Amino acid sequence: MKRRNFVQNLLLAPVAPAVAAAATQTPSPQPAIHQKPATEPKTPVRERPWGPHDVPKLDLTGVDLTGQPAPHYFTAAQFATLRKLGALFVPPLKSNPGALEAQAPEFLDFLIGASPDDRQNLYRFGLDSLDSQSRDQFQKPFCDLDAQQADRILRPLLVVRPWAEDFPSDPLQKFIAQVHEDLRTATMNSREWAAASEKSGRHFTRGFRGSGYYWFPIDPISQG
Repeated sequence: MKRRNFVQNLLLAPVAPAVAAAATQTPSPQPAIHQKPATEPKTPVRERPWGPHDVPKLDLTGVDLTGQPAPHYFTAAQFATLRKLGALFVPPLKSNPGALEAQAPEFLDFLIGASPDDRQNLYRFGLDSLDSQSRDQFQKPFCDLDAQQADRILRPLLVVRPWAEDFPSDPLQKFIAQVHEDLRTATMNSREWAAASEKSGRHFTRGFRGSGYYWFPIDPISQG
């Protein structure tokens, strides 16, 4: 009996420490299983759409509708002479505005300031010459002349042109022809002229004959 127990103990001896060690051993941690996090709830900021429609819309107004153009190229005396020519060459006709009402001199001040040198020289020479003649004959600037006094200076400078491209060779006569054409073109292409034409229902045609001062003698082409 003692021998049998001895044999059993001998067989179980190597197993017992292993079982005890296994029982006391801390289990190794299992690898973590990564799960996709839940979608973060939308906040008010995330819910706000961003895009071009978020740019504030401002009401814009054209510069020429909110402010008056100021002369910057011509001198004060030259610009005053130009305005006088506008009043004489392109006066108001019936319901249409004249050069002054259409701000044609202000436009030409801008246009000539951005023109080539020969055009600028022609205008400066012409405006200065008219003012010089006025001071010599009437001892006052051209802008202060009445209609009869201005006519005495302008009438000899008017030249009939069979074609619009035929400008006189005389520099002062050429200036008179050029400035009259420019004043009338600027007037008839102005916002004021368009508004008056729309209101009256009339449109300018090549055969239109105005009753304005100097309108007929300087442009015989308008008779066609």
